[in-house]
Amino acid sequence: MKTNNKKKIIIATGGTGGHIFPAYSLAKNFIKKDYLVEIITDKRGLQYLEKHKDIKLILNNSATIFKKNIINSFISVFIIFYSYMKSLIILYKAKPIIVFGMGGHASFPVCLAAKTLNIPFILYENNIQIGKSNKYLLPFAFKIFISYQDVIGIKNKYDHKVIITGNIIREEILNFKKNRQFSPETLNILVLGGSQAAKSFGELLPKVFEECTQKNIKIKIFQQCTESQTEKLNKIYKNLNFEFELFNFTNNILKYFAKTELTITRSGSSVTAELINCKIPFITIPYPHAADLHQDKNAIYFEKKGYSLLVKETEVKEKLFSLIESFYKDKKLLDKIIEKQKTHSDKEVFSKINRVIEKLKK
Repeated sequence: MKTNNKKKIIIATGGTGGHIFPAYSLAKNFIKKDYLVEIITDKRGLQYLEKHKDIKLILNNSATIFKKNIINSFISVFIIFYSYMKSLIILYKAKPIIVFGMGGHASFPVCLAAKTLNIPFILYENNIQIGKSNKYLLPFAFKIFISYQDVIGIKNKYDHKVIITGNIIREEILNFKKNRQFSPETLNILVLGGSQAAKSFGELLPKVFEECTQKNIKIKIFQQCTESQTEKLNKIYKNLNFEFELFNFTNNILKYFAKTELTITRSGSSVTAELINCKIPFITIPYPHAADLHQDKNAIYFEKKGYSLLVKETEVKEKLFSLIESFYKDKKLLDKIIEKQKTHSDKEVFSKINRVIEKLKK
């Protein structure tokens, strides 16, 4: 009878695409290195991952205790405890060499169970502000991988645990090259609302695009929207008489990256990392209700680096049109942003991670 001698790695992730997509990219990397990989995720994560049949998925819902309602907080504690107990059983049976916590409340009970069973776990933080789960788990973590060296919220006494790996993103993104030439008369704009689309973009941006047409600024729009917005936006944009393409969630974002000169997006860590690596100038409109205002902090950091420009959601009407107008009149401004983006690369992210894991195997 044959025995499987492959080492196993568990990845805990859930919630939004900002956690899910790096987790899947990490899993693919480890599979190529001949590890067995299992992903523990929640219901939200499952909807993005269940179509990938190459990785075993384990459903384990959790919750956050940071609720405004005290009763809901107590309920969350029970959910987390149940998730922790389930995680203990999963990890005891799986016997992984290491557990990866990708941030967010879905990874918290899994990492806590790993600590209980004396299994080393590594955290991953791709925001500029360390998330709550990672912050509380850091004292027990073996290491924490961070995407940028200026992460806020990590105490100096944990400096020995910090490894700057860069952003964990798909190899297709890391190898992306945009060779397309764009028309000098038209500005191609991509609108991304994150993994679940941004409803507010579908409400705010048509007014900005209408002003563009009124001022004879020729635009071509590729916009991610919710399914419920598609029909309405289709009518509005047809009446405004400019070229456009609407889409909902897509796994083939590179198709749109190849067509765009400028992107308008939220400032989630996953999408901004992809845009920077693909050398696409972008304007960030941070989600105003993000935990710890981490999207604002991401956006401020990227603007200081020269990778993008920041417009707050309350400032869209006043500022966004003028920025689009300036890029339309002088596309060299886009080239300046691209030159700044060229100073950043995440091409070595997997080799850096693999070196750490190889040391653990010995």
